[in-house]
Amino acid sequence: MTAVPEREALGTLLRHVLDVLDGDVAAVYAERGLPDYRPRFSPPLRVLVAEGPLPIRDLARRVGVTHSAASQTVAQMARAGLVELTAGADARQRIVHLSDRARELLPLIEAEWAATTAAIRELDAELAVPLADVLHGVLAAVRRRPLRQRIADAGLPPAPDPGPPPAAPHRRRPTHPQAPRAGSAPDVGNLS
Repeated sequence: MTAVPEREALGTLLRHVLDVLDGDVAAVYAERGLPDYRPRFSPPLRVLVAEGPLPIRDLARRVGVTHSAASQTVAQMARAGLVELTAGADARQRIVHLSDRARELLPLIEAEWAATTAAIRELDAELAVPLADVLHGVLAAVRRRPLRQRIADAGLPPAPDPGPPPAAPHRRRPTHPQAPRAGSAPDVGNLS
C-alpha cells in the first residue's frame, strides 16, 4: 500500500481514499473474471436499467457527473462491450443502450452493489460520521461559500492584473516564394 497523503493535502487525500475504495471494488470484479469492469460503470449501468436508453447528456445528469465525464465512461463501457451507441435526433447526440453482455452481467453487478452498500454501512459504523454525510456536508458548505472565496478570505493576495494579451509575433513573408522542385510536394509549413 502506498503512503497516506499528508492531512493538509485534502485533494490528494480524497483521491487516495477513492483509489483505495475503487481498487477494492475492482478487485472484487477481477476475482470474478471481469478485469475490464470498473466501479464507475455501475451508476450509469443502473440508470440505463431503470430508465432505458438515454442520450449521454441525460445519462450524465441522472448520474450526477459532467457530460465530459459521462462521455469518457460511456466510451470505456463501449470498449468493454457493456453499452452500444446509436445516433440520436441530431448528428451530435448519441444514445446509450445496454448491450447483451451487460444484461448477462446484471445479476453479478446488482449483487456487488448490494454487498458494497452493506460493506459501506459497516465502514460507516466505525466512523464518527458516515462518509456520505461528510461528503454531502462538504458539498453543501462549498455551495454556500466556494473554497475559492474562503482562500481569498484567508489572506491570499489577489491575483495580479494580467494586463493586455501579448501581441502575436510578426512573421515576415518572403517576397518571392520559391516554386517547388519538380517531383516534390509544395512546402506547406511544419505540420508535425
